[in-house]
Amino acid sequence: MSTGSALTARQLIGLLADPGTFRSWDEPLGPQPADAGYRAALARARERTGVDEAVVTGVGLLAGRAVALIASEFGFLGGSIGVATAERITRAVERATAEHLPLVALPVSGGTRMQEGSAAFLCMLRITSAVQAHRAAGLPYLTYLRNPTMGGVFASWGTLGQLVFAEPRARLGFLGPRVYQELRGVELPADVQLAETLAGRGLVDAVVAPEELREVLRRSLAVLAPAESDATPAEDVAEPGAESGARTSAGPGSAPAERPDAWDSVQRTRRPDRPGARELLRRTAEELVLLDAPGGRDGALVRALAVLHGQPALVVGQQRQGPDHERPFTAADLRAVRRSARLAEQLGLPLVTVVDTAGAELSAAAELDGIAVEIAHCLTTLLALRTPVLAVLLGQGSGGGALALLPADRVLAAGHAWLAPLPPEGASAIVHRDGAHAPELARSQGIGAADLAAVGLVDTVVPELPDAADEPAAFCDRLGRAVGAALGALAGVPEAERLTARARRHRRLGDALAAPGAGPRATGA
Repeated sequence: MSTGSALTARQLIGLLADPGTFRSWDEPLGPQPADAGYRAALARARERTGVDEAVVTGVGLLAGRAVALIASEFGFLGGSIGVATAERITRAVERATAEHLPLVALPVSGGTRMQEGSAAFLCMLRITSAVQAHRAAGLPYLTYLRNPTMGGVFASWGTLGQLVFAEPRARLGFLGPRVYQELRGVELPADVQLAETLAGRGLVDAVVAPEELREVLRRSLAVLAPAESDATPAEDVAEPGAESGARTSAGPGSAPAERPDAWDSVQRTRRPDRPGARELLRRTAEELVLLDAPGGRDGALVRALAVLHGQPALVVGQQRQGPDHERPFTAADLRAVRRSARLAEQLGLPLVTVVDTAGAELSAAAELDGIAVEIAHCLTTLLALRTPVLAVLLGQGSGGGALALLPADRVLAAGHAWLAPLPPEGASAIVHRDGAHAPELARSQGIGAADLAAVGLVDTVVPELPDAADEPAAFCDRLGRAVGAALGALAGVPEAERLTARARRHRRLGDALAAPGAGPRATGA
């Protein structure tokens, strides 16, 4: 691991800002410290780095968009934060807020400046207060943690980004390894504070190389602060809150699909070549930033910022397991879902959940990690979320792991998708003490998409012609258009009206089962 980020503050700004567009906001510093030794150290740092303090602030264009930038300079006393540094950062945050600019912070720091003691340490409150006001104004605040980002910087403004990115193999943590060893008498394992380790635990949203950061920021801001969209809801999606049954969206000129056999649907959703959440996003999103989640790219959770048919959204989806790779849905995944939901609310973005799971993790470790408690908290978080919520039942929907992502204003379902308390084989084991009756139970339990529409859960069934695995591109396009249209329709509903409709919807779930003629209403698109 290197001793510091390879790029200076101005070099990193040069990678991000359009050529010739960066304008400094830095003002002359105030009185110099009384201590002669400290004054000499500051003078040497200025001569060595060419900057007057450990931070450079200003505004520039990033792919044509005005963005405020705050970049630490590690060569200046290890990027440490003194009172003057903190004041410069605070003024830059406040100016970005006043000018309604997205803000990108690029810290690299050993922490607060020891020469200034408690005064410098307490300045973390000053910076954090300004950041909180910026976020409260509904403005994007993104951070990119460089190597190293430690101490008070890591524990305050460095990790308060709505999205937190990190430099590969950066050391990120609260206590530096030298201090840890001195205080505890043992070495801190090297990988504990590694950016990749933190990303695998959901504490960092993505590890991004400096040369890739500009594009990641461009895509992120395209979702977080998009231009006005001229997208309009498609005609094949019913208005939110409608009391009618589900509609079937098949595309122009398509005939309504017949109700699939439930057991056949279960088997089809288990096909290894069936498109999952990642493939759906890659095929349908105009802008896409894949974020890290617990377990990394091999885990069961997909997190992303995306623009879907003109509609910006934050997406959390369950990535289906393959025949050779089991992906249990864990308590950590559920905590990441709740964090993502709160982030969507902060940013004013709709939340899209994609359900496709064989079930939550079943193990002693999962019980001790509170898997059931996390499911309950996920349900309450999504039910209370003030931003629009759209759920997509993509394939398998087994148990509490699936249910946790289903509270929503609207639910779309693939034609062969299903939802059940247990996989049919498990239900058969309970009812018949063997798994042989699974097909029979699948058909009798009402687990298919059309049956779910009859009890009020599903609003729109997106057909598979005949199977998503046989037509992945066409199916993903069809479902993507339905998602975009549903998001567009939800965006037009006032918040109070939408929350009232959501509460009414969940209060009535299941009532339609007894209604005469209940079932999905098929319409042409």
